[in-house]
Amino acid sequence: MRDARPSGRQGGTVTSPLSPTTRTTVVRGDRARADRAALHHVLAAGTICHLGVVFDGVPRVLPTVYGYDLDGPDRDGTLYVHGSVASRSLVAAPDQPICVTITLLDELVLARSAFHHSMNYRSAVVIGTARQVTDAAERDRALSAVVDQVVPGRSATLRAHTRKELVATVVVALPLHEASVKVRTGDPVDDEVDIEAGGVWAGVVPLRTSTGAPVRSADCADDVPVPPDVARLAQASMRSASSS
Repeated sequence: MRDARPSGRQGGTVTSPLSPTTRTTVVRGDRARADRAALHHVLAAGTICHLGVVFDGVPRVLPTVYGYDLDGPDRDGTLYVHGSVASRSLVAAPDQPICVTITLLDELVLARSAFHHSMNYRSAVVIGTARQVTDAAERDRALSAVVDQVVPGRSATLRAHTRKELVATVVVALPLHEASVKVRTGDPVDDEVDIEAGGVWAGVVPLRTSTGAPVRSADCADDVPVPPDVARLAQASMRSASSS
């Protein structure tokens, strides 16, 4: 699983508790994290989120990429998602409460009984009223943040957005003010009777998302080198695999 990355976007000032309302209070307290830095860690390590929005009276959950800016205009920072103006659910998101979740699956937890099987994970839930980003400078920063969330530093190597592309794209912002984080780590928690009985293996199986060597596009000339941002992404994955 990809680790948190240092980023200039992570200079935000902590101004509130992580769960300032009952809507984001974790009921199972032993897995809750109260430190806002835990939210920043999940945001940094993730690549994809799920956006929950009500459209025509029906809840919809959409997988999408995201970006964030801890120094953004909203309290405690801003999370951004984007998509086509043809996306009815995304266009409907502004000015209503939405929910964004990010989940990092780290290990399968295999117990001695089916009941105690579990997973080790890190997850974040952010709730709030969405707004459509119309300011040109903020839209540019938001779109760069989304690209850089997938490949750090990538946006600096690309041409500027065309007017046609911007017209076809909707950017939605969500304040990072109201959020919760849950984490599970460690071994299975088996019943004593099952442990004493023995004979059944128990433990964890680590999971990892990794990148392979870059594959050149068929229409990309051979004399165009692999850029540093792409090379770093592949090298970081290889270092992580060799150290595990």
